[in-house]
Parts: sequence; C-alpha cells; structure tokens
Amino acid sequence: MLNLVLFGPPGAGKGTQSQNLIEKYGLIHLSTGDLLRGEITQGTTLGLEAKKLMDEGLLVPDAVVIGMISNKLDANKEAKGFIFDGFPRTVAQAEALDSLLESKSSAISGMIALQVNDEELEQRLLLRGKDSGRPDDANPEIIRKRIKEYNDKTAPVAGYYLEQNKFTAINGIGSIPEIFESITKVVDSY
Repeated sequence: MLNLVLFGPPGAGKGTQSQNLIEKYGLIHLSTGDLLRGEITQGTTLGLEAKKLMDEGLLVPDAVVIGMISNKLDANKEAKGFIFDGFPRTVAQAEALDSLLESKSSAISGMIALQVNDEELEQRLLLRGKDSGRPDDANPEIIRKRIKEYNDKTAPVAGYYLEQNKFTAINGIGSIPEIFESITKVVDSY
C-alpha cells in the first residue's frame, strides 16, 4: 500500500497536486480539511466546534481528527493507498498516525513537502479566497496567522519523517506540471 503525506503550508498546492497523484496512482485523497468541512456542512456538533476553531486559524483536537481518519481508512480497505493532505500537523499527530496505520498493518511510505515562501503563500490564498468563498482564505490577518501556526507547529513534523528517511522536499514554485513531475520521481522511488 502506498501511503503518502503531502506536506506544506496553506496555499502550497497540496490540493492541486493531490488530484494529480490520485489520477496517476489511484490513491484515495484524505484531506482533513475536507473531512472537517464535511462535518461543518452537515452542521454536526463536531463541525460547529471545528468551524469556530478554523475561523480563528487554530487547529482541531488530535483525537477528533484521528477518529475521522480511522473511519475513512476502514471505509476504504481495498484502496491502493492514501494521500494524507493537511495531516499530520504536529509530531504528536505523526506518532498517532503511525500507530493507527500500524494497527491496520500499514505505514507511511514517505512525506513529500512542497516548499513555498510566505509572501507567495499569502498571494495564492487571497486569490483562492476570491473564488472559494472560504473566509479563512479571504482575510490577510487570518492567512498570516495560519502560516505562522504552520511554521511554528507543523514544520517540525518534517524532522520526524527525516529521522525515518521518509522526507523529501520539492520546490512548490513553478508550473503545476513541473512540480508534479518532481513529485512523481519521488513517488516512483517508493
């Protein structure tokens, strides 16, 4: 089973490249953002709690996210593999994900990090906010808070996978096909 962590700050292009990986390798996209937005759309208690935190640019509690991921894995037992997009965001989440996958006789194959500078990220997110209607992409102050949250809390996860020899950085600036070609070279090596 091919399990990839697609890593990078908000606006790095994870969603776009995930779609390309799904089409090429037949993987299932597991975006915690999509899972959470689904809960929000359904108006569940979890969704309402998550919306409040997300609107403030904060992270949703680990146990909630791991539970949603476990349900998704169980619902797709015949999958060729998964792309984890937006998760793990902390070392504790990476450890919890490893434990979850191990309990299902699986593991992370590798982490691919899309690297993009903060100024480019802010511009991309503001552009996306005009089209998506997502309030967290329309407010420059919330965008900067999300990028800072990523840099402070999420970037250290790269070290966790680096220690396992599962980390590869990719330049996330360039054309979508160029970036995807770089990603596929890494995936093919797994």
